[in-house]
Amino acid sequence: MTSDADLIARIDAAFADIGKPEHFTDYRHCCECAEHDETLRSHDRDNLELRHVGNPGWDPLCFSSAQGLAYYLPTLVRFALAPPSRKYGWYADQLLFHLSSGGAWNQLYCYCTSEQRRAVAALLAHLVETRTEAFDGFPEEDRLLQAHALWSAA
Repeated sequence: MTSDADLIARIDAAFADIGKPEHFTDYRHCCECAEHDETLRSHDRDNLELRHVGNPGWDPLCFSSAQGLAYYLPTLVRFALAPPSRKYGWYADQLLFHLSSGGAWNQLYCYCTSEQRRAVAALLAHLVETRTEAFDGFPEEDRLLQAHALWSAA
């Protein structure tokens, strides 16, 4: 069984070359897009905190480009593997949304290379192997299995 640390190292290696975009969102679209863009632009992989992206009702990553999601994925994986936050809950639920929304047309899936897809598939397999009890009986269990099937087809 892969450890959390080994999995994080694999994700870090697969996504290391993704540069930080100049803009993450269509910031000229509206005030909300501009605010989300500024939140993501004003941080990096090392200082983004769960409080910046942990509220599903106000998640700037929902408005992000695929490159922006790929850039922050190593940080998001760390959030997902951490114990649940008292204020925001378990981030893996939210990460699953970003990895499964749109099915085979998921913008991050379409953006990623085969190596990156395999690394994400390893993350999802790791969640199945080590965090099943957190999903058992909840709608997210189906989402996890569907996401795992999608990313494993890489």
